[in-house]
Amino acid sequence: MVGIVERLRKKHPKFNVPNFGAKSRKRVPERWRKQRGIDSKKRIKRIFMGAEPTIGWKNPDSIIGRRKDGDRSRIVHNLPEAEALVNGKMLGDNDSLTIAGVVGKKKRLEIVAFAEKHGVRVRNR
Repeated sequence: MVGIVERLRKKHPKFNVPNFGAKSRKRVPERWRKQRGIDSKKRIKRIFMGAEPTIGWKNPDSIIGRRKDGDRSRIVHNLPEAEALVNGKMLGDNDSLTIAGVVGKKKRLEIVAFAEKHGVRVRNR
């Protein structure tokens, strides 16, 4: 599955705000914001300004939500959520659990113990 995901994932340019690398804009972070200026060349889709994120860049549905290694990671916030995923057979062979960042140490250990008992991989212990 590893090679399939990387092969199917579309290569696309970095979608940054225009003039991102300009000297006067060093503090502009790497992110996309739709251009709304009336004179913006990016807004009127001039090729030299670079690509915009559009629906044409979307990846196939079969790999959306998958990691580079082909696994699909499910986020859990508590033990009942993990139990529902495991007991409801909602996890496939290439699925793993990711414990939400807001979960404390005690509950995290409970979830990890439950996952180990059922043979489910946890991404972030």
